[in-house]
Amino acid sequence: MVICGRMNSTPIRVRFAPSPTGYLHVGGARTALFNWLLARNTGGVFVLRIEDTDLERSSGEMTQVILNSLRWLGINWDEGPYHQAERSSLHIQNAEQLLKLGRAYRCFCSSEELERKRRAAAEQKQAWIYDRACLCLSEEQAQAKLRAGVPSVLRFRVPDSGETVFQDIIQGEIRFENRLIEDFVLVRSDGAPTYHLSVVADDIDMRISHIIRGADHISNTPKQVLLYQALGRPVPLLGHLSLILGPDKKRLSKRHGATSVEHYREQGILPEAMVNYLALLGWSPGGDQEVFNIEEMVQKFDLSRVNKANAVFDPAKLEWINAQHIQRMDSGRLAAEVRSLLQKSGMLEASFAADESTMQSALNLLRARCKTLNDFITWGRAFFVDQFAIDPSGREKYLRNRVAVAALVDLATRYQTAPEFSLESTERILRDLAAEKNLKAGDLIGAARVAVTGNAVAPGLFEVLLYLGRERTVSRLKAAAEQP
Repeated sequence: MVICGRMNSTPIRVRFAPSPTGYLHVGGARTALFNWLLARNTGGVFVLRIEDTDLERSSGEMTQVILNSLRWLGINWDEGPYHQAERSSLHIQNAEQLLKLGRAYRCFCSSEELERKRRAAAEQKQAWIYDRACLCLSEEQAQAKLRAGVPSVLRFRVPDSGETVFQDIIQGEIRFENRLIEDFVLVRSDGAPTYHLSVVADDIDMRISHIIRGADHISNTPKQVLLYQALGRPVPLLGHLSLILGPDKKRLSKRHGATSVEHYREQGILPEAMVNYLALLGWSPGGDQEVFNIEEMVQKFDLSRVNKANAVFDPAKLEWINAQHIQRMDSGRLAAEVRSLLQKSGMLEASFAADESTMQSALNLLRARCKTLNDFITWGRAFFVDQFAIDPSGREKYLRNRVAVAALVDLATRYQTAPEFSLESTERILRDLAAEKNLKAGDLIGAARVAVTGNAVAPGLFEVLLYLGRERTVSRLKAAAEQP
């Protein structure tokens, strides 16, 4: 029986090791965050390692996207980024050591032969693992095949019996029967080291004390524990984070919508909100608090409060947390973010809110109702430019009443000729006109709101009118009344 015990290491050294074959997924970002929080909470070291040994699928472009996503989230690294593909000589040294120790052997079975055996087992409805056909070869026989140029791989020799057991600091004790673990490949026939060999060799070399990763890696763990033991090295503390599920309780995937950090950034999610929400996917800080800044998360983070149950990703909850962070956001930074979005959307030159004072007035009106940064440009478009569409539901609810629409023309005229255009006067004029027309004040307020903002739901109408000013208000009221 091989048991993975606890390991004392000062300082704690953790790593995040993404594969650059795609964007930084929500699950990967959470793994990076939990490792980073552990390092920052304990004064440890956070190592970034790019596992780019899959040369066909890895790309420099994706590596850069991952690095940019981590930087955007504020997850900075103390060492790295190391590139695993550049470290193959170290990996091969470890393989050669295992071969000398008798814990690895050469396998000359062809891929065609192995596939034939797999198919035969499948036809018998039996599971198949490598049958150790080459384990019985003598050293002389193996050398003869090598001299003859017969392609070979290097396999790890798994113990014949017993169990590999490790104490997962999140999931608890996990056991695997050794007889069910295949003699896995360490070095391929082209001389390239495999994932299991590379990751263990790198973690040993980088003195990683804690390996915190997703639960999808649990099946890999017994092989890696056996490698540590065979190399005579202590096994790091192991912790496997629960899976992240979609609202339908199935594993989060593209069918649930956006799954990458980059996509949520494009949707107007703030980095501090994304980090806040990711932290709550499997971690219980205690108490009722749900909105945290990064300093609070670092201070409170503790692996003992990470749950083993799967977490459910709720986009609505993410938007709620994002809205809370927008409320807390520094006004200058928020203005800069919105101005940048105006520029990207081609609206900045047409914006009447480009100057700092007008921008801040718009943000003060919109901030409480915007869940994402993009909402300022989509839902709040009328607060920045004069060209905006009227929401069909708002038109149907308020602008189908011809009496109310006709009253908009009268309202525009009264606003245009009023001695003053103030918060009090705009409300008094509207309510007096509604009474004269035998309209409910709420109906006329609704019609005016849709006319000047394009939406049935908006900040207080009279605050909006004062922000827009007399001229723009009059123009918009008339334009709405003239539309079919």
